[in-house]
Amino acid sequence: MKNAVAIWIWLCAYLNCAGWFLSAIHELNAAGYAFALIIWIATLFVGKNFFFPVVSSPAHKPARVHKLFHRFKKPLPLAFLILSIMALLGGALYAPSNYDGLTYRLPRVLHWLAAGQWHWVHTNFPRLNNRACGIEWLSAPLISLFHTDRLLFLINFISFLLLPGLTFSVLSRLGVRRQVAWHWMWIAPTGYCFLLQAGSIGNDSFAAPFALAAIDFALSLKTSKQPLDFFSSVLAAALLTSAKTGNIPLLLPWAIAILPSLKIILQRPLATVVICMIALFTSFLPTAALNYRFCHDWSGLSLENIQTHPDLPLRTVSNVALVSILNLAPPVFPEADRWNRAVQQAIPPDLSLRLHQALVEPPAAEFWVPEMQMEENAGLGFGVTILLLVSVATAVVYRGKFLPFSLHSAEGLWKAGIIVTPWISTFALLTQSEVYPIGRIIAPFYILLLPLLLAPSGHERLLEKIWWRGMVFIVFALAALLLIISPARPLFPVKTVLNHLEAGHANSKLFTRIEEVYSVYRDRNQGFAPALEALPPGLKILGFVTYDDPETALWHPFGSRRVIHIRPDDTAAYLKGEGIEYILAKPSLFGTQFPAFNDWLATVNARLVQKVALNLRAESGASDWYLIELN
Repeated sequence: MKNAVAIWIWLCAYLNCAGWFLSAIHELNAAGYAFALIIWIATLFVGKNFFFPVVSSPAHKPARVHKLFHRFKKPLPLAFLILSIMALLGGALYAPSNYDGLTYRLPRVLHWLAAGQWHWVHTNFPRLNNRACGIEWLSAPLISLFHTDRLLFLINFISFLLLPGLTFSVLSRLGVRRQVAWHWMWIAPTGYCFLLQAGSIGNDSFAAPFALAAIDFALSLKTSKQPLDFFSSVLAAALLTSAKTGNIPLLLPWAIAILPSLKIILQRPLATVVICMIALFTSFLPTAALNYRFCHDWSGLSLENIQTHPDLPLRTVSNVALVSILNLAPPVFPEADRWNRAVQQAIPPDLSLRLHQALVEPPAAEFWVPEMQMEENAGLGFGVTILLLVSVATAVVYRGKFLPFSLHSAEGLWKAGIIVTPWISTFALLTQSEVYPIGRIIAPFYILLLPLLLAPSGHERLLEKIWWRGMVFIVFALAALLLIISPARPLFPVKTVLNHLEAGHANSKLFTRIEEVYSVYRDRNQGFAPALEALPPGLKILGFVTYDDPETALWHPFGSRRVIHIRPDDTAAYLKGEGIEYILAKPSLFGTQFPAFNDWLATVNARLVQKVALNLRAESGASDWYLIELN
């Protein structure tokens, strides 16, 4: 497991650096990536004994394979294996449908590849520019070499497979009893945020292995004394920040974990300088520098014009409540609408106003609960959360020793610091978050919160209890059910079942809503197909007036056309110079971000050709878009 994690970390770091380097020489294309991957494979093959000295000899491989198969004969590993196969099947059968992925993470990669380099995209939608690039630099070679987005889920799937081993290693190193750690290494990754994103292109759970590996390699340095462990820990921490800026607080527990091993810097000064340079380009730092250059704000958030009141106490309490509600919500909750209306009515008007001022998104201020746990909003989830709460409460009743190490020693205080600081990091993020899906945003934090909760010795007594084992398999069953019915990747014949249900409930609002949700997810990857059919055949360049829409569909098939965003201040001369003849425009932007529609048409010398009905969001339904031709 350690070798697989190390190879994944170094490959991800290499691809991050390769993306920036190929951009610098204007070779961000299939040929550039093919050459970069050949260098990586050759280096790995020639220097594997140097880079990965813990690789076992070929003679041990048959024994390792036999041990692996024997492991999956046990109930918990077998259940995890079944869930993994289901997640893999969903990712392989369905095109990506993650809204954020299709809206800005994949489009920004397509814009870069079209230009042959990273560049600040000409757009009115800032997320194409100001967000971290970690998963994008892993997506770019797959898109450039294979001209499809169907393989991108493998990035998250590989990350998901690394979670059990890393969970066991971190938990056991931080004092959780080995048998307890072994059980939870299979339970924790079944959290909905991990499981639902295993076949997705979301970028929340993608960072979880880096958070665990950064601390795990730092902890292993106490015994291994291997410089490779130190370097891998540094690179994992850098990758953690490049995945999402919200992960930066997790550098605190990592800093404490790595502190006793900093003497390696003096032992390997040259190698440390090289690795630190790689880590800088692997981290969020390049994006932060570019954000500062283009908008004078390292975070880039100033571009999004978010207006909130700095009511930190209320925001913190609200986020704690929101995370709790989201993680305790049932996997399927038909009464969600009634719950949401009841909560909204129960909040006093003055408090409601303050909540909406402190939090950006109305669902966050209204403690909104979804009808079904989906990858866009799912946190650790109902099953694992309830099991964890029951286990902790029972372990407290059993009493026993809380920590297996003494707090009177330097090492004990060091480990206690690593155990406690993830909670401080989580609290820090909750004081700053202003958005609704905070449950999934803190996905990399969840497993690092477990050592404090699982350290009491009373958890060992739970393992043999029949009722506790029954709860564990209910957790797995609920997770399997959620994978089967997930609107993004259902593992049942959706059309057949829905047609049968609709025939018996023709006037049911519930079944109408269910059919709409499944159809939107099914078609989202090709959501702009009706607009593409209305375009002249062979059109190579398309203008796009947009804000927060799943643009990726307009690039299909990849390489067939280029999409150019249009800003409110773009002139007719600029559009002509870019070779734009047709524009697809979102009507709701006119009169708000853009001038009134007729005034804008006159400014750019264009005419309305037709209106095209598009259904891109389940909650808003279909709406007309404008297809415009320049005169």
